[in-house]
Amino acid sequence: MIEFPVDFYSDTQTRPTAGMREAIACAEVADEQKREDPSVNRLQEMVAELTGMEAALFLPTGTMCNLISYTIHCRPGDEIIIEESCHPAQFEGGGAAVHARASLLLLKTETGIFSPDQVEQAIRPDDAHFAKTRLVSVENTHNIKGGHVWPLESMRLVAECARRHGLLLHLDGARLLNAVVASGTPAHEYCRFFDSCWIDLSKGLGCPMGAVLAGPHAFIDQAWRYKLLFGGAMRQAGIVAAAGVYALENHVERLAEDHAKAKKLAEGLARIEGIDVDPTDVETNMVIFDIAGAGLSRDEFLRRLEPHGVRFSAMLRPTVLRAVSHLDIPDDGVARALAAVGAVVGT
Repeated sequence: MIEFPVDFYSDTQTRPTAGMREAIACAEVADEQKREDPSVNRLQEMVAELTGMEAALFLPTGTMCNLISYTIHCRPGDEIIIEESCHPAQFEGGGAAVHARASLLLLKTETGIFSPDQVEQAIRPDDAHFAKTRLVSVENTHNIKGGHVWPLESMRLVAECARRHGLLLHLDGARLLNAVVASGTPAHEYCRFFDSCWIDLSKGLGCPMGAVLAGPHAFIDQAWRYKLLFGGAMRQAGIVAAAGVYALENHVERLAEDHAKAKKLAEGLARIEGIDVDPTDVETNMVIFDIAGAGLSRDEFLRRLEPHGVRFSAMLRPTVLRAVSHLDIPDDGVARALAAVGAVVGT
């Protein structure tokens, strides 16, 4: 197996720190399905407070957070307004159609941030020939379009438009805390516009697994039922919930370090001939860059990086790659990545 000491593939590549492993080893546990696991309960309380929601629910994955939310919010034949490259539209196996029996109406954007006018135009007429527009789903930060942070005012205007038409709102906050650190806006300020929201633990926060869904009491009561239905019961889940507690107490402010590394990487890549990237476009921990001018296919570019122990991830467009910084990127990781790219492009 090829090892990548400098692995910019994704912030999902993080491994538990020594302090997190100790928290896991010392975790108090009980049956979370009976709602008796003290570590799970503490994590849920922390996320409810963080997001300003009434209650929260620990789940195995962020995908399950989205699926449960869509299933609760929608009825068969309903339609969800969502940006075209959002995670549920591209990487969740058509789960909205399978589980919620809802279709997705995709909005085109440059940054992943859509406007209230786009929402207004996407809402279906009240006619039996059309799907029923039910939900607006937002991703903050936006992954595929480069980790962009939704401006709070843009979010407010979209939410106001949705409410005028009686629509529900869901926040895919897989990297919400990156948005919080980058913007200085508290999580509860973003979440107050939504009927449901969630944060991921296994990305920038560095946990081995898990996500936490939040919303009103009635919504979370329903979510418990779907957690069991979708196979999400975990029993003595405090073992992994303790990692989430540790991360929220120790790994949030340090996300700024990831953002700084991403900016430094983008600035360095911009100086390499054949690499097209705009450092001013980097807001959080993601760098999107194009190698079309390097004279290499994407697969060949990635293959040539392997001996250097550096890895990036391929994007939807054939010459575009993504670099994601995280807590496992070493202090000299940016310099090593830039040296490797320079060597590969110059070969």
